[in-house]
Amino acid sequence: MDMLMFQLQKQSPIPLYKQLYREIKKAIIDGTILVDTKLPSKRKLADYLHISQTTVELAYAQLVAEGFIESRPRRGFYAQPVEELAYLDVSHDEPVIKETTSYKVDFNSGSIDTRSFPFVTWRKLTRDILDESNHELLLSGHPQGDDALRQEITRYLYQSRGVVCDAEQIVIGSGTEQLLPLLIRLLDKTLVYGYENPGYALTHSIFSHHDRQAIPIELDQDGINVSELEASAVDVAYVTPSHQFPSGSVLSATKRAQLLNWAAAKPERYIIEDDYDSEFRYTSRPIPALQSMDLSDRVIYISTFSKSLMPSLRIAYMVLPKRLLRPYQQTFFHYSSSVPRHDQQLVAKFMKDGHFARHLNRMRKLYQKKIKQLSASLALFAPAVTVSGEQAGMHIVLTIQTTLSENELVKRAKQAGIRVTGMQSYDVHKRESLQPKIVLGFGGLSEEEIHSGIIELMASWEIH
Repeated sequence: MDMLMFQLQKQSPIPLYKQLYREIKKAIIDGTILVDTKLPSKRKLADYLHISQTTVELAYAQLVAEGFIESRPRRGFYAQPVEELAYLDVSHDEPVIKETTSYKVDFNSGSIDTRSFPFVTWRKLTRDILDESNHELLLSGHPQGDDALRQEITRYLYQSRGVVCDAEQIVIGSGTEQLLPLLIRLLDKTLVYGYENPGYALTHSIFSHHDRQAIPIELDQDGINVSELEASAVDVAYVTPSHQFPSGSVLSATKRAQLLNWAAAKPERYIIEDDYDSEFRYTSRPIPALQSMDLSDRVIYISTFSKSLMPSLRIAYMVLPKRLLRPYQQTFFHYSSSVPRHDQQLVAKFMKDGHFARHLNRMRKLYQKKIKQLSASLALFAPAVTVSGEQAGMHIVLTIQTTLSENELVKRAKQAGIRVTGMQSYDVHKRESLQPKIVLGFGGLSEEEIHSGIIELMASWEIH
């Protein structure tokens, strides 16, 4: 019995049966309990360790299930041989400790205004679609997405972004992170990707996860540095031309032409245009998409409903150049669409009945009011704080005149219960800029929260 003199911690949050199971398992693995040794009966071990028989029973049951001990009828439990390397004694029971900071004010660039969503309309349309007359929606639909939704997206893109395409060029997927890997697997493995730096971190990781060579290309004031792109080995350029993330810059007309000419110069070149929040433009009419200027069929257009409707909807879409359509259909012929058909039909009806256009107009006005409030609140702290990227989207960039580093500014804000993000966190080289830049999202905050949040943020930075 000495060999089972285990130290069980009765105050521990880990249940006693798990502690006992681990101790016996460890003793079998390291040879303290030899193969074919009979273990004490449940009653004896319970009495010996001053625990309940149920606790011992649960521990033994787990050990039997995993093959560490064997139950022999009317004889008891016996230790079984285990290969040393077959069982790594890794605990899956300990909870993973995650940072659960709760912020008073959250200037997160991914947030939207959830309070202004048209729930009544959405609920009514959901009821209409969840009807027995729509029983065919229980079956798998078209692998590229339902025709009804692709037709509506085709119309919407032409009217709002100048994108010219057919419904058959559109592929619906559950987010950019699901569509980009399909695209990467469609294009030749040897192609080199280029992405904006600073830029959207998810993109870099998708390229590396798929073992594709990817090169960061620096930004100028007006978007990606096309000269650097031209001098590089890049074949496929990933860009956010209408509202660069995170700098907020807009790709100039000259650079758009240069970029399209760069793509047309070699047959294997493409541009991936991510138009993630182009619906929200405040200072002028929306800038046409790069795809609308593309005469050589080289732009792959990607966008999403995350900002215009909601992030949790998980619907994104890409418009394939016609030259990639047949290869795509041949390669992914057996793939089903990753978006539920009811959701596709719901969004299609929401668009067809004019609700989407009305919702966008309402949200545009709402976000415009928020950005005016944000600009007015920040103007109180000029010239120590300057604003850029405010023409579009749901985030801006602050340039701060201070002796503090970007990391220190983010840390002080966090201590005050305010979430902000430093530009450095989007830079693959993690460079310190001479003047710290902070990315502020405003979509999820009310005008009052924006104003009080800025006052508290500046106080945390000792800017008056």
